[in-house]
Amino acid sequence: MALPLPSLEPQQQQQQTTTNREIQEIDIFHRFDVVSDSSDHHYLHINNNNEKNSSSKKTKGEGDSFTDISSGASKKIMQEWKILEKHLPDSIYVRVYENRIDLLRAVIIGAAGTPYHDGLYFFDIAFPPDYPVQPPLVYYRSFGLRINPNLYANGRVCLSLLNTWPGKKKEKWNSSESTVLQVLVSLQALVLNEKPYYNEPGSGVLPGRAIWEKKSNAYSENVFFLSCKTMLFLLRRPPKNFEGFVASHFREKASVILSACNAYINGQVRVGLYRNDGSCSSCKSSSPVHVSEKFKGLMGQLYPQLVSAFKRNGASLGDFLEQLKQPVEKKTLSFKWKTVKMFFGKLKKVLGLKKENSSGKSGVEGKGS
Repeated sequence: MALPLPSLEPQQQQQQTTTNREIQEIDIFHRFDVVSDSSDHHYLHINNNNEKNSSSKKTKGEGDSFTDISSGASKKIMQEWKILEKHLPDSIYVRVYENRIDLLRAVIIGAAGTPYHDGLYFFDIAFPPDYPVQPPLVYYRSFGLRINPNLYANGRVCLSLLNTWPGKKKEKWNSSESTVLQVLVSLQALVLNEKPYYNEPGSGVLPGRAIWEKKSNAYSENVFFLSCKTMLFLLRRPPKNFEGFVASHFREKASVILSACNAYINGQVRVGLYRNDGSCSSCKSSSPVHVSEKFKGLMGQLYPQLVSAFKRNGASLGDFLEQLKQPVEKKTLSFKWKTVKMFFGKLKKVLGLKKENSSGKSGVEGKGS
């Protein structure tokens, strides 16, 4: 299904070039649409028909078990399409395939107020041949990164609604009521949430709230770092049918993401609480927020890569770029210099180059003493 181009003002038309990539990027990207290229889908080579008819050899990837539009599974999938088309929230986009109705791809935009904010999180979905008796299969495109207790580095998604995680009966898949829309909304609200550390079973159940909150904050720091790494992977290798969307999203959000990086490193605001409108005035703490040295070091190394990737993607950063870059570099260098000084201080003590002076402070013994 072709995507219609928006109507442009004469001045806008003169500024636009006519390359295929740029035309794709200025298309109206509908929240739900039907496309044809499923070649990079994780479940492409699932051939459900072989399970029913082993004597009939089919080519992998054909999805023949869903070609009968009168079958129960096909009818239910068509109903799912209608639900998604009408009720998807603004932060979730879905593509289905005209030649493989058993496959679906969705992207969730990380919500404000979470360490996932402004990131993009892609999920490949496959309907089983007996759908909706069994829930859909869901794979998270992780790039080998573990950004959540429920999302594994190998792409496994643990969720009660998918019957991949223990839960109460009412939380599990119900063939007469559950839908793919519920799965996607659950992933956004219950998995990609404000404090993902507590998704891990047993986290926070023992006394000592301050201890758990400290661990939760450290986990969120790591989540944000890995989410930023995911951005780099997506810009290098965007999923098919979402190339223009990925480029446009990070071109628009680049300044906010970089500003958030800077605010978190400098302890101006706790990780996840930077506001999407580019400010954090309402969420600033009266005193500096504790930030781990590990997070400062990791983000200090990653920040220049983000800047470079956003620039290549066409983000207009202007003077804001230099204002952000300097504090991050300075803080990173300061962290490294302190580490070097500590190392040489210990080395001098071991080699006997330091001695206690009369005031009780250690000093380096000079040649003339």
